[in-house]
Amino acid sequence: MDLYELPFAKIIILQDDIAEVMINDGVEIDMDMVHQYHEFLLSHLKAPFSLLINKINSYTYDFQAQLEIATIKEINVMAVVAYSRVTKVATETLASYPRNDEWKLKIFSGRDEALCWLVDEQSRLTN
Repeated sequence: MDLYELPFAKIIILQDDIAEVMINDGVEIDMDMVHQYHEFLLSHLKAPFSLLINKINSYTYDFQAQLEIATIKEINVMAVVAYSRVTKVATETLASYPRNDEWKLKIFSGRDEALCWLVDEQSRLTN
């Protein structure tokens, strides 16, 4: 496991095609951050890759970032750990926005369950 720190997030490479993402508390994600995030994923992970989005902190997105986050085709699936009902609803709302490619996403209340599902989904690509 390797830990990387972007100015707005921590990203842990769990395996060559799975990363855990934790956005820092109080951040508002903008388009520059979205581009930096996508570039990091593309340069550090083997595609197609999957993401464990750990919503342990509270953060927001500006409007354009809401539409562009996680739109790169190399993302296989995303498991989101939502620790509250408010976070779950916010994630569902974000996932419902129209995109060229619909997100393949599942929301969990615990990290271990989310990671197990993610590893299983990712392993289906190689079988």
